[in-house]
Amino acid sequence: MSATVATGADTGVTFALEDEDHTLANSLRFLLNKNPHVSFVGYSIPHPSEKVVNLRIQTTGEISAVEALRQACQSLKQVCEHIKATFEEEYQEHLQQAGGTDTSMADREAVGT
Repeated sequence: MSATVATGADTGVTFALEDEDHTLANSLRFLLNKNPHVSFVGYSIPHPSEKVVNLRIQTTGEISAVEALRQACQSLKQVCEHIKATFEEEYQEHLQQAGGTDTSMADREAVGT
């Protein structure tokens, strides 16, 4: 992901997220809406053939829009790590119950398979 500050002041900024789509934009929108210092967040995709998302963040002034986006990205990373860990645990439990053996996803990633 590459982000460009398209327009705005510290508390109201429109970010252009290149090579992204609804998946990231909607996740960030959800997390930003949970932030009490964010008064408005919305996103648009100018055209379906363009790989860019315009993400608008307006804050109350207690934090900057850049800081709000940074916090949302950190939260999203934590959510993804939790989902991955939970999946790994359940997958290994399933394999044990089924009597099969398999290497963990982390082991496969380490060797590049």
